Amino acid sequence: MINSKLSLLFTVIICLFLSFVNPVFALGGVQPPLNQPAPQFTLSTNTGDGEVSLTDYQGKWIVLYFYPQDFTPGCTLEAQRFQKDLSQYHDINTEIIGVSVDDVKSHQEFCDEEGLKFPLLADTDGKVSKAYGSWLSGRSMRHTYIINPEGILVAQFLGVRPIIHSQEVLAKLKELQS
Repeated sequence: MINSKLSLLFTVIICLFLSFVNPVFALGGVQPPLNQPAPQFTLSTNTGDGEVSLTDYQGKWIVLYFYPQDFTPGCTLEAQRFQKDLSQYHDINTEIIGVSVDDVKSHQEFCDEEGLKFPLLADTDGKVSKAYGSWLSGRSMRHTYIINPEGILVAQFLGVRPIIHSQEVLAKLKELQS
């Protein structure tokens, strides 16, 4: 119990630190290259048929956001902001997908409590988080990636600030789509 609390505290401190440093300095691994195909994945989810693959969204823009843990203050704020802006994303042919190491049951409870209408994926072994360079100390880091309708990774956000992040992503999407 104490080790998991210390691990969570360490992750929160690192994420806060990354919010204030140059985003090119990214802990968590090697970032996938921009303007190349996004790493493929299939993960369990709390919605639909129980699994989501990147290929399920072919022809749509994707905001793939990684976050440390359900129900924590920063993660809750970030999810609430994406939910608040969800119709604006849908208006520009974009889907939101969240990823963390939490299991499907935790994601379901989080979505129910926060009224989230987009899928949260359970990356319990961290394989997808690692493929996207978003892994630290047993948790997904707070990183976001934009994938275009052809499956190409076109933008990344490292060192995310949850309170303004959704609006930053919307602005970047509109720029990319113009």
